[in-house]
Amino acid sequence: MDNPTQAAFDAALQRVKTLTQRPDNNTLLQLYALYKQATEGDNTTPKPSLTDVVARAKWDAWNKLKGVAREDAMQRYAALVDSLA
Repeated sequence: MDNPTQAAFDAALQRVKTLTQRPDNNTLLQLYALYKQATEGDNTTPKPSLTDVVARAKWDAWNKLKGVAREDAMQRYAALVDSLA
């Protein structure tokens, strides 16, 4: 039997591509961080330089989710996409 959390996450990954409005930068960072946590787990990559503002913001957002279970990250990602649709 399929995992309902995985199914909801997969559906959200498809829905996010069809949003009529681009989410604000903070929401995009949340989506990125939740996606990375759901697919890769805790952030173990080296911290980017402060001069690389975008990479640093993404790294910080993902790093804040350290310890969040993959299933929880999937559920939170799907809920966030639902709130945007």
